[in-house]
Order: sequence, then structure tokens, then C-alpha cells
Amino acid sequence: MELLIGLISGAVGGNIAAGLLRNVNLGLFGNSLAGVIGAGIAEKTLSVLGDDGLSSVLGGGDAGVLWTHAVTGALGGAAVLLVLGSIRNMLVK
Repeated sequence: MELLIGLISGAVGGNIAAGLLRNVNLGLFGNSLAGVIGAGIAEKTLSVLGDDGLSSVLGGGDAGVLWTHAVTGALGGAAVLLVLGSIRNMLVK
């Protein structure tokens, strides 16, 4: 369940980042795909590092774990979108 929340948050985070920074916009499908890829990477990194400390900061318990995965997925999705959008902009110019 946490992975699904993270991946959905990644797609949303990728589209929000593209809306805020128009020069890295890859289109709706591209933004969502980059967001899901970034969320997957962020979720794997979170599982390796352990999410206990971060989830206790975000409320603890089940709610803290869900918030942790949502925030991690959104930030990971936005980060990968920024990287891919920047690479695309460098190649196009």
C-alpha cells in the first residue's frame, strides 16, 4: 500500500513540478512517467535507509508512514522530472 501511495504521489509531484517550472515540462504522460520512476527510486532509497526516523517526525504510527511515503514519492518524482527536463533542454538547444 505504501508503494502505491508513493508512486501516485510521484506522478502528482512530477506534474506539479512541471506546472511550476514550465521549461522542464515533458507533457502529461512524460511528467507522470518521470514522476513514477523518481518515486520508485526514492522509495527504494527510503527502504534501504529505513523510514523510522522520518515517519516519526511526520506524525508517527501508520499516518506518519503514509505521509513519509507520499512526501518521498512526490519529491523523488519532482527531482527526476527536473533532471530529465534539464537534459532535454540541453539536447534541444
